[in-house]
Amino acid sequence: MTSTGMNMMSRIIFYEDRNFQGRSYECMSDCPDMSSYLSRCHSCRVERGCFMVYDRTNYMGNQYFLRRGEYADYMSMMGMSDCIKSCRMIPMYRGSYRMRIYERENFGGMMHELMDDCDNIMDRYRMSNCMSCNVMEGHWLMYEQPHYRGRMMYMRPGEYRSFMNMGWSGMRFMSMRRITDSCY
Repeated sequence: MTSTGMNMMSRIIFYEDRNFQGRSYECMSDCPDMSSYLSRCHSCRVERGCFMVYDRTNYMGNQYFLRRGEYADYMSMMGMSDCIKSCRMIPMYRGSYRMRIYERENFGGMMHELMDDCDNIMDRYRMSNCMSCNVMEGHWLMYEQPHYRGRMMYMRPGEYRSFMNMGWSGMRFMSMRRITDSCY
C-alpha cells in the first residue's frame, strides 16, 4: 500500500467523556481546533494510523503520541491536566531517517547527525543540551528525558532554529526516536 493510501485510512474518534461516552467526533486528518465539534474531549480511540494530540488549539501545548488503540481516560494515563484541543495526523513514512541536532539555537555549537534512535544524547555524544535541529528525512519524536521519557515533541521534516521560540523554554531534549512503520 502506498504511503498516501495508508494516510487516507488514518482515523481517530474523540469522545466528550471518559470511557467513550458522550458525543463523538471522527477525524481522519489534522484538526487545529476541536471546540467547534466537541465542548470537551476526555477519551479517544485510534482505529488506524498514528496521531499527535495537543492540550491547546493550533497544535500547541503538551503533545502526546497516540498509536492504534483505545484511550478510555487518557488524562489519567498520560498525566494531562487539560483535555485534547487539537490533533495532527502523522503520515506513514517508509524511507531513510536523518536529523541533525545542535547544542545551541540557530544551528550553533556542537552538531551530530542521527539516522537511528538515540536513547541518551549525553551518553552517546557527550552533548548536554539540544536547542535546535534540522529534520532532513522522516518523522521523529524528541523527549525531554533520556530513554524516551517525559514530555515529547513531534518533529516533521524542516528546520527548527529555536526550541525556546517554539514555546519550549527551559526544556531540554535528551532522547530522539523515529516514528517508523512499526508504530502503525
